Amino acid sequence: MIPSNDFPRLTSENHKVTSAADVGYNCIAWAARDTKHWWQPGRFWPADTAAGDFGIGILALAFKTLGYEDCDDANLEPGFEKVALYGDFSFYKHAARQLSSGAWTSKLGKDVDIEHDTPDDVAGGLYGEVVQLMRRPSQTPPTNAYV
Repeated sequence: MIPSNDFPRLTSENHKVTSAADVGYNCIAWAARDTKHWWQPGRFWPADTAAGDFGIGILALAFKTLGYEDCDDANLEPGFEKVALYGDFSFYKHAARQLSSGAWTSKLGKDVDIEHDTPDDVAGGLYGEVVQLMRRPSQTPPTNAYV
């Protein structure tokens, strides 16, 4: 069961579990369509950074290396895939990816993957708030990704 204190905006109506728990990858990797790595500065990261840098800027830089750019909203936009970056005033906390249906998908730490209606559904608790939205032209997902 997903702790309601950690995710106060999740309800049984706005999300569903889509996979079992897996400690091999985290939310950042999941948003980047990578289920083979745990993405963390100093461990596995697509951009040069210091091992202890967990600022929201370093998370945005990671997605920029994947071809993402800033965008204004979380609405489904044909021809693009989007990510939402979450954090507090200083640190990144989470990333979610928009699905081709317009719904969103998140990996909850070492726990399950979920599909949720909006980026705000997993905000307001453990992950802070959505602080940045990014998009890139749609790409064919790798075979190990949940579309």
